[in-house]
Amino acid sequence: MARDCTTPARPHYHDAMPIPVLVTDAEYRRAEDLFREVEDFDCAVAPSDEAGLAAAIRAAGVRHVIVGHQKYEGPLYDALPRGGVIARFGVGHDGVDKNKATERGLICTNAPGVLDQSVAEFTVLMLGAASRHLAAMDADLRAGRWQPRTGVELAGRTLAILGLGRIGRAVARIASRGFDMRVVGLVRREMAPPPDVDVVTTDYETAVRDADFVSLHVPSSPETHHYMSAARFAAMPRHAWFINTARGAVVDEAALYDALAEGRIAGAALDVFDREPYVPVDPERDLRKLPNVLLTPHVGSATPQANRAMGSRALQNIRLAVEGRYAEMDVLNPDVLERLGVSGR
Repeated sequence: MARDCTTPARPHYHDAMPIPVLVTDAEYRRAEDLFREVEDFDCAVAPSDEAGLAAAIRAAGVRHVIVGHQKYEGPLYDALPRGGVIARFGVGHDGVDKNKATERGLICTNAPGVLDQSVAEFTVLMLGAASRHLAAMDADLRAGRWQPRTGVELAGRTLAILGLGRIGRAVARIASRGFDMRVVGLVRREMAPPPDVDVVTTDYETAVRDADFVSLHVPSSPETHHYMSAARFAAMPRHAWFINTARGAVVDEAALYDALAEGRIAGAALDVFDREPYVPVDPERDLRKLPNVLLTPHVGSATPQANRAMGSRALQNIRLAVEGRYAEMDVLNPDVLERLGVSGR
């Protein structure tokens, strides 16, 4: 059974003592076996909400936390001591204020590469479910309606991948080798097509012009906020499906709703949302009420393999910080190392 965060952790430790760490509750549950069995850490469960997490940090006297994708805007940074680590259980880190953390002397890390396969597989599963109307037919049958629908084969269809990072390339590999799809990649700078990508372009309209499916793999940042706008949805073919397993903030959900409701795109398969748990950005534009939308609750990386890998990487980043091996960490705010007077080389 997990130790509750209100149980005082060891406020000081040395090499022979486990390192006390708080892990937000949802993340703890996702890799509970790991957090319970790891010998050089004393992992305790903490609330995910920022006020509760900050209170738990002060009560337990810890220096390091592992957090999920929730947004943390203030109290967390005030509660942790200088030199502490905020380790993201995952890759995306738009919920962590790196500037504020740097000001407070806190090191932020993430876990790049550990969930590429999980999210890529899930993306292609969403694509396949959309192509054969699986969710709609399941709902029909459960409601007593025997209503076969005609889908499309994926072989020979065009998949536009917006962003050819690690996950985007993994999606390309599965789609190309597994389903014989034609893959077009949208990139920021001119480059030769990587393996499993037929064409690359820096122009959005060129990327989506002939697409049957458009899969978004762009990180969330101020620059990419609502990247998928009304204009970009308008550039997609009417028969195309939009798939998002990246970040919800990159999509203007009101514009997406309008495009779907008006039949300007065929459908959408969404695993991430602007607000999670999902709340419509406009009560009159509730994506759950549209028949051509497939929705899942941010589970693209929710596999035992990815969960354990994310937990292990988060703990490893904290371990490296304690040992002073900063150059080996996945540091998101490298300027903090200079502020702390330590070397990241």
